[in-house]
Amino acid sequence: MTLWQHIEQQIEQATGAEFRIEGNQGVGGGDINVACRVSGGGRQYFIKTNDASQAYMFEAEAEGLLEMAQSGTVRVPAPVCYGVHGNRCFVVMEYLELGGRADMTLFGQQLAAMHKVTASQFGWRINNTIGATPQPNTLTHDWIEFWRQHRLGFQLELASNNGYGGELLNLGERLMADFPVLFESYHPEVSMLHGDLWSGNYGGLPDGEPVIFDPAFYYGDREADLAMTTLFGSFGGDFYAAYNDAWPLDEGYAVRKTFYNIYHIINHANLFGGGYHSQAIGMIKQLLSEI
Repeated sequence: MTLWQHIEQQIEQATGAEFRIEGNQGVGGGDINVACRVSGGGRQYFIKTNDASQAYMFEAEAEGLLEMAQSGTVRVPAPVCYGVHGNRCFVVMEYLELGGRADMTLFGQQLAAMHKVTASQFGWRINNTIGATPQPNTLTHDWIEFWRQHRLGFQLELASNNGYGGELLNLGERLMADFPVLFESYHPEVSMLHGDLWSGNYGGLPDGEPVIFDPAFYYGDREADLAMTTLFGSFGGDFYAAYNDAWPLDEGYAVRKTFYNIYHIINHANLFGGGYHSQAIGMIKQLLSEI
């Protein structure tokens, strides 16, 4: 049985309806997986494949999408099935025709609603990835400890292993010791997060309904999601106004925004090198001067 025959079989089992692939079209936009759109019998699915060793990544993606879908807030591509066949792994999800202009006021309202979905502990039951980097989600009741151990500290250890010791590591250790001051009067809710919410991970349906995808899902401070929306551009004034109307932000967010984005910039340094190393150093210096 070929990979595609196996995927057909898994789709049939998941949906309870016969399915045969009649068309298979490659889809660009990603640099980690091979993606395509398959069609047959009037139905379409979006499929990603990779080496079988990456099966955990697809499991976490599918389970994260399912949890967000069950919140009934922001639209996500519904997962259908995932698994391994031979030396390849795969995830199948609903195909959504993106390309419309998302209604950013609605998006802000819906994201606030998603963030109001809470859990009892920070983290998640499954470890996942942020880009191609492992992201540990060990459950804990202490947000400061969670961020210190499983976000900032984890990235700094990777940076050290990648040869970025010296100034970045020294500044990072100072930040690890000093950042709890940012939470002296702010106690975040345990909110449902997308986890990798930059401009490349949302789109709009033809009718303007917002869609988010490619999550690095966990439960944490909602400010971490919002901070990333500003990291590579901006989601625009309508989005932020609608979000703040639905759930006003704490005034300390203006400083914590930089704090949360340091995690992603160090991750980019670990993944891509280049100017992200110096950008991380500059951000840490700026933040330390403000706290």
